[in-house]
Amino acid sequence: MEFTHLNEAGRARMVDVTLKPDTDRMAIAEGTIRMKAETLQAIQEGVIKKGDVLAVAQVAGIMGAKQTAGIIPMCHPLGLTSVDISFTFDEKNPGIIVKSWAKTSGKTGVEMEAITAVSIALLTIYDMCKAVDRWMEMTDIKLLEKSGGKSGHVIRSKI
Repeated sequence: MEFTHLNEAGRARMVDVTLKPDTDRMAIAEGTIRMKAETLQAIQEGVIKKGDVLAVAQVAGIMGAKQTAGIIPMCHPLGLTSVDISFTFDEKNPGIIVKSWAKTSGKTGVEMEAITAVSIALLTIYDMCKAVDRWMEMTDIKLLEKSGGKSGHVIRSKI
């Protein structure tokens, strides 16, 4: 197996994508935050003292996607053309499922940006609700789908 992020001396480097063609690229990621049923209800009713949890998490996730290259050392800075985030309430296993979509047209993919968006949105939900539920759990952060580039369109198989 060849590691593309190592130079001849075995040290970290950013991969050279100069010769790669620009293609339309998209990635979808997902993650979950589990919490007490009372915490989920408080979010739904808008009574968390720090404010509108999902509105803040939405903006934070988008901002996180835009900053990915600044926090993940080997990521290329990208001109994102679209980032969106959705929230699904899970009443049965109390929590919120966060899903993100990221798009660009360029030489490298947006998987890391989509995953970062989900992660930052989850962390923001935790931050805004920790005063009422310190033991929330962020879990199952994963890439669901990607398209563009050499590998084309790939969808995660159901395990």
